Amino acid sequence: MPHSFSHDLATIRSGTISRSVDGSISKSTCWSPLTAKLARNLCLTLLVVSIALLSSSFAQLTCPPNCFTTSRGDNARDGANTNETILTPANVNVNVFGRIFSVPIDYYAQAQPLYMPNISIPGQGTHNVVYVVTQMDSVYAFDADSGAQLWWVNFTDPAQGITLASKATGTLPCTADQGFVEEGIPGTPVIDPTTNTIYLVAKTVVNGTVLLNLHALNITTGSDLPGSPVLIQATSTSKKGHITVFDAHYEKQRPGLLLLNGVLYIGFGSNGCNGKDQGWLLAYDEATLAQVGAFNTSPDYGLVSIWQSGNGIAADEAGNIFFETAESAADKFDVPEGGQTYCNSVVKLSPSLEVLDYFTPYDVAFLNKDDLDLSSSGVLILPDQGGPTPHELVAAGKQGFVYLLNRDDMGMYAAGDSGALQEFPLIPGEGVGADDVVLYGAPAYWNNTVYFDTNGATPTAYPVLGSGLLGNPLPSPGDFGGHSPSVSSNGNNNGVLWVITGTRKSGAQLIAFTADTVQTLYNTKQAPNGRDTLAITGDYATQTVINGKVYIATATSLEAYGLLQVATLTGGNGQTATVGMALAKPIQVQASNPYTGQVDAGATVTFSDGCTKAGSKTCGSFNPPSAVTNSSGNASTIYTVPEQAGTYTITISGSGFGNTFGTATAAAGAAVKLYPYKGGDQSGAAGSTLANPILTEAFDTYGNAVPGVTVNFAATKGAVPNPSTAVTGSNGLASTVLQLPDGVAKIIVTASSAGLKNIKYTEYSVAGPAANIAITSGNNQSGPAGSQLPQALTVLVTDQYGNPVSGNSVNFSDGGAGGTFSNPNPVVTGANGMASVFYTLPGSAGTVTIDATATGVANPAVFTETAQ
Repeated sequence: MPHSFSHDLATIRSGTISRSVDGSISKSTCWSPLTAKLARNLCLTLLVVSIALLSSSFAQLTCPPNCFTTSRGDNARDGANTNETILTPANVNVNVFGRIFSVPIDYYAQAQPLYMPNISIPGQGTHNVVYVVTQMDSVYAFDADSGAQLWWVNFTDPAQGITLASKATGTLPCTADQGFVEEGIPGTPVIDPTTNTIYLVAKTVVNGTVLLNLHALNITTGSDLPGSPVLIQATSTSKKGHITVFDAHYEKQRPGLLLLNGVLYIGFGSNGCNGKDQGWLLAYDEATLAQVGAFNTSPDYGLVSIWQSGNGIAADEAGNIFFETAESAADKFDVPEGGQTYCNSVVKLSPSLEVLDYFTPYDVAFLNKDDLDLSSSGVLILPDQGGPTPHELVAAGKQGFVYLLNRDDMGMYAAGDSGALQEFPLIPGEGVGADDVVLYGAPAYWNNTVYFDTNGATPTAYPVLGSGLLGNPLPSPGDFGGHSPSVSSNGNNNGVLWVITGTRKSGAQLIAFTADTVQTLYNTKQAPNGRDTLAITGDYATQTVINGKVYIATATSLEAYGLLQVATLTGGNGQTATVGMALAKPIQVQASNPYTGQVDAGATVTFSDGCTKAGSKTCGSFNPPSAVTNSSGNASTIYTVPEQAGTYTITISGSGFGNTFGTATAAAGAAVKLYPYKGGDQSGAAGSTLANPILTEAFDTYGNAVPGVTVNFAATKGAVPNPSTAVTGSNGLASTVLQLPDGVAKIIVTASSAGLKNIKYTEYSVAGPAANIAITSGNNQSGPAGSQLPQALTVLVTDQYGNPVSGNSVNFSDGGAGGTFSNPNPVVTGANGMASVFYTLPGSAGTVTIDATATGVANPAVFTETAQ
């Protein structure tokens, strides 16, 4: 049973903590601050059992070249593989890089795939192996080069009453982590290459009771080692005397496991909703699987999860342990008053789980209230810097605020976060409210640069300056965002930045950038015909880049991306056949392995023309649809082109294939129908040419546009098609332009072709712009002064051909003579082109001249009237 010890930072930092002969830690009392920087009373409780004194040397795992044994690749959690000699910015592009295989798994994998080279699998020889765990309580070992399943174990056994924890059975308190309704193994395991052992935590339900077990499996067989599994249990007692018992029903093991100097460190927290969960960090002896330590992040109030979007618990070269925590209730941060609730904090522990230091943002109450916890990311340990603070770490949270901290003096809790070395938002103006969730992933580090990938923004690269601070980010293209980035390189050369964007809701993409300039190299959506489409991933899926390949565990599969099979098209390329007919010659390819240069014999090759819906007119057929390469690496097929005309890309897929090898063209058949494509129902000014051409399309029996068809055009009412005969082009269209007659008319245009039914278009010749105005009645009248003339003053507005113009504005004016008109100006011409007004003579006798002016007509019509 773990014991409760109370320690203070001053005592820990001054080295006055004592150990007994058996390695247990003696109690000490609370302390008064020794420096102004630590100006508050602080009692920090550590919940540990007796633990053997551990070496302070950095326990970086020792393994052969090109292995990947832990979350993010190492205990610093930098996400960088600097031993990658195959993939470079020069060959990571859509032409030579893509998906090389996909193998099924039984459910979502949130954990990062792990990789070990040259593993001897009993009865199956030596293999490079990728290990994948799923939320269905399964562990897979796949051949890393072919995708062949080497072994598989599952920890459920319904016949024995051992089942999967699920929402449906009430064995999960809520949906398991962002909507997943089953929860098996979400956390990334860790492999000890010196013992060929993989350690992981699995959740099962045994006869109705939810349990978490620590498993130690032989990586060559998947079998539990002696003493495995071990039931995970823990108890804490706070300084206030509050006893908390670890409850597997409410706990989720999300962070990647940490293996440090023979001890396994395992983080726990909420499984997706805040209930009765606690944040725990438990320690187990690697050799015996005996629990040797337990730390509760909030032994009085609960919550305060350690989840970190699945990123592993971190450790530095001195053996110190670092992690980020999630929220508590808004007012429960009590550490400055001697409490033990390390909510929304970066915590530093000793190997024996003593609290050595911590950092908590000054706005912790706001973070608690609005669920903007730090634990959405994970701690990145930077290598030693040359500035005044050689030991630094980078942390961040949902808000997207970055905290650069001194590992030797993390700053604890201070107004304005004065203890932080640097603090800034990844997206200025974002992350200030509960709806502004910016970051769900840990940063990466390579070549003196820190990389972030945020929601709804581009990846950002921050150089580490000589001062140890982070400089201004490099600009980058696109709008991606989502998961934890990683870098592959050969030392400080040929860096490639990798990110996954998207989720189980929106689909996913794998994107590669140049690591030094952050320019796009490759995107899974670039490949034709969906060749490289990435399956839906878990929200925290992280890519593993190792030995020339990129591995991603998804909702349904393990996907491997790498250099595509080198293939040569040896025959059948560029042929043409009539739609729905077979090509005259077979399509032939020869395949070889880009990693070995050898011909690829016995590989199953699948041929595709990009068909996504069987039966579609854009789908051809292959006979056979797949073939096995012979001893010379050759395979062939006969292709029947689709019913829709066009040029189709023929793609080779299969085990490591994916390159586009050639094209085939489906040519349209004989025309069977004319169609009025465009140009009907136009109107134009009499005597003019219609603004748009009249287009006729020729179709074959499948609806394809047919070129080379002669189409004749004829028109009524004196209209003239020009030309009167046209031939359909490559788009199946024949075109003519219609010259309209001088008069107003409705015109029928007929398109005809030998053996095909005629089609007709209706066009309209209408009056053109006004050119003339003339008096039709009302001129030269006389009457008593002040009286209305008996006859209306009427004008006719016509175009240049004498066609009446309707809708034209006419203004009548007596030049200020004092008469009045029956209608205000302007008077609009009717359908007959006429406009009329009655005129009342001025009050005094005399001759009156009245001008009628039409819009667009230079000279007015002039009336002369007499007042007697």
